[in-house]
Amino acid sequence: MSDLARVDTRRAGTTQLVRITGELDLSNARELTDALGHAVPDDVTLVVVDLSATTYLDSGGIAAFFRLAQRLRDRRQDLRLVVPDASPIRAVVELTRLSQVIPVDESAPDLPGPMAYAALPQDGAPTPTQPPPTQPPPTADAPDPDGTETDPCDADATATEGGQRSG
Repeated sequence: MSDLARVDTRRAGTTQLVRITGELDLSNARELTDALGHAVPDDVTLVVVDLSATTYLDSGGIAAFFRLAQRLRDRRQDLRLVVPDASPIRAVVELTRLSQVIPVDESAPDLPGPMAYAALPQDGAPTPTQPPPTQPPPTADAPDPDGTETDPCDADATATEGGQRSG
């Protein structure tokens, strides 16, 4: 990620574990957000960011986590942080009330498999974004579950037994 921090990931089922080692500050916070965006597939339902090996966290890193929480919430994904009580960054997490927005755990879940380094896009390359999957809007011609058609513009119309409308 940078000279200050490294991002490693591991996935098990629908859980993505992201471990950040080193320092997280204004100089690399945006890079962190981009790395996490690339490391988390759309079909993951829980993202756990392990900060056990993070030695420094400033306001740039805190802001990045608030943005990440919103971004994942928009994708219908849950975010949890791992910050042990003895961690040098625990006080920052508590004082900024980050722990009131993102649940904080003492330890990371034990997921099988090795950690993988999260690759970053080349500098200046656009960051690909994938919108959350959406359901196609219902069409006016689509029948209701009971087999009748509805006109969304005619709220007073009701179907009769023969499928004819009365209004």
